[in-house]
Amino acid sequence: MDKIELVADVSKVRIDKYLSTVTELSRSRCAQLLDEGNVLVNGEVVKSSYKVSANDEIVVSVPETKELDVVAEDIPLDILYEDADIIVINKPKGMIVHPAVGQYSGTLVNALLYHCKDLSGINGVARPGIVHRIDKDTTGCIVACKNDAAHNAIAEQLKNKTCHREYVAVVTGNIPHDQGIIDAPLGRDQRDRQRMAVTDKNSKDAITHFKVLKRFGRATYLECQLETGRTHQIRAHMRYINHPIMGDTKYGKPCPFFDTEGQVLHAYRLSLVHPTTKELMVFEAPIPEYFERLLTILEEESNA
Repeated sequence: MDKIELVADVSKVRIDKYLSTVTELSRSRCAQLLDEGNVLVNGEVVKSSYKVSANDEIVVSVPETKELDVVAEDIPLDILYEDADIIVINKPKGMIVHPAVGQYSGTLVNALLYHCKDLSGINGVARPGIVHRIDKDTTGCIVACKNDAAHNAIAEQLKNKTCHREYVAVVTGNIPHDQGIIDAPLGRDQRDRQRMAVTDKNSKDAITHFKVLKRFGRATYLECQLETGRTHQIRAHMRYINHPIMGDTKYGKPCPFFDTEGQVLHAYRLSLVHPTTKELMVFEAPIPEYFERLLTILEEESNA
């Protein structure tokens, strides 16, 4: 176990934020160490909310990181495209993208390791090949990279907003505007750390474009395009404008017609420039059966 010892040179700053600025540890890692009791201030265990004072003596104990043993698993994949550089998958509902605490198998990464053998290593052993993510219960297009050159190229496109991700969603209520832009910063919800919320505290810019495809009275069928790629961005933004995605129990309510097993949100189109050929490529994932079923029910209800 490594130890970091230091004396605070500022005051009235949260300790998790302070440690993330004076060490190489991320703020989330600092918060984890604080929660585990591995941070002492003047000999006492403190919480993440503790605000340091000048001359506080701080000792951080950093346990050795255990490498995840990510096992290749023979899990069927719906492959939309594959070559020597990239593979584009139509991810099913319920599949987590990469292993994390409490979920070490059954992920997209486990399946990719079996299918591809070689994947880029930029994001480490737990996330080989993964350059962007979609939520567990969101379906649709996701690209993974087979080598570091491809990974860097796609990551640069995501950063420069030249890699376009378009979604379709069914949201609750009737949106009167034919199209719009939600420009509202997102950060962790202070009341529920598993959710994101529009806030000016520890937030990042987030911009979602939307266009109404059809109105059903009690629900609206939308096309959404991400300009930024924040965690839960579309889901949190739709809640913010009081039109949460149908079936999204984290940000709204269950679907009133049948169990959609989470949000009715599908990444239906992905556009990128191929890292080697430089060709513009557009991939589309068909609307899943449960999504089509809901649209049919809403159509019949609105015509009744």
